[in-house]
Formats: sequence, structure tokens, C-alpha cells
Amino acid sequence: MTTAKKGDTVKVHYTGKLDDGTVFDSSIERDPLEFTLGMQSVIAGFEQGVVGLGVGERKTISVEPEDGYGHYTSDLVATVNRSQLPDNLEPAPGMVLQSDSPQGPLKFMITVVEGDQITLDGNHPLAGKRLTFDLEVVAVSSP
Repeated sequence: MTTAKKGDTVKVHYTGKLDDGTVFDSSIERDPLEFTLGMQSVIAGFEQGVVGLGVGERKTISVEPEDGYGHYTSDLVATVNRSQLPDNLEPAPGMVLQSDSPQGPLKFMITVVEGDQITLDGNHPLAGKRLTFDLEVVAVSSP
């Protein structure tokens, strides 16, 4: 049996859950996730969980924040005045804004709107959370 290794392209069905059992994402009702191991196109813990698996194999993995979306960082939370946002924007909690930076595009979620004060959070929504993935490898192809 061929097992997945760095450089291989894999197709994986997955279901991602939080510690309380809440499902935050799943490929079960759609095409499997396809990526090349070693290209850092998925979070490190997910990639590490696939290495060594063969077609048809299933595995449940736990991914700590440092191997997932990082730890929650309060430095990425800021309160700005409404005047700093585009004029045509009506800010609401849950709305995602994008800004350009020298490092590339940055996304911020509006978490609080209080009068003219808008709180923006640049952390990934899954930052600081331990993630559990049920994995099933459906294809492995070598370069």
C-alpha cells in the first residue's frame, strides 16, 4: 500500500470539530480536500496527521493551536472610529473587512459596534482552539 509522504498529492475527506463537539467544517457533502504534502497549503497539524496514511485509511487527530491557527493574540484586536471605515459601510458584528498590508491582505472581523467605536479582531476565528479532525484518505499520488 502506498502511504502519503512529502511531495505526494492527497485527497482527504475530513470533519473538523471543536472540543465541545461542534462541527466547524466538513468535506463529507462535497469533494474531498486536495493538497500536496509539504507545500504548507493546510495547517501543519492537519498535514502531519495525513502523513503515513494510505488510501482508505481513517484516523482521528487532535491539533493544538500552535499547529493549527495559532494562539489568540490580543495585539490583533483594535478599536477604531467609524470615520476610519469606508463611508458606504454599515458596520455590524460578524462582518469581515479586508485591508492591504506589506505582508498581503489582512482580514478583520467586527466584533463590537458601540456608537462610533468599532472593535476589529484580526485573529482567525479558530485561533486558540484545539481542533479535532476525522480524516479519511481517498487518494494518494506521487509526483
